[in-house]
Amino acid sequence: MLQIPTARIKNRIEQLCNLYGLQFVETEEFYTSKASFLDNDFLPIYGEKPENGEPSGKRIKRGLYQSAAGYLMNADCNGAANILRKVSGRLKLNLSQLSRGALTTPLRVHFWTA
Repeated sequence: MLQIPTARIKNRIEQLCNLYGLQFVETEEFYTSKASFLDNDFLPIYGEKPENGEPSGKRIKRGLYQSAAGYLMNADCNGAANILRKVSGRLKLNLSQLSRGALTTPLRVHFWTA
């Protein structure tokens, strides 16, 4: 089993944000993988019981999420969009441009060839 020093990584990212003048915001990610971003599912705060009980979409297999309307999207992109939704109010982010197209066909970047 591999131990990942998440506290050290978080501290280092926070240091780098401060160094480069970026705002570091830490948030919990409770329910962000289960909820559907495209269906605007409710995102409870950690410790709260979800209002409606069940998310509208579902994870089909590892890495693949299906919305209630049947759109297939990358599960990590769905979770990341939901995390953005959780912090968008604090950061004054406009997520109106984040749409189905961005989530169903994410851009694949190969860092070793960039």
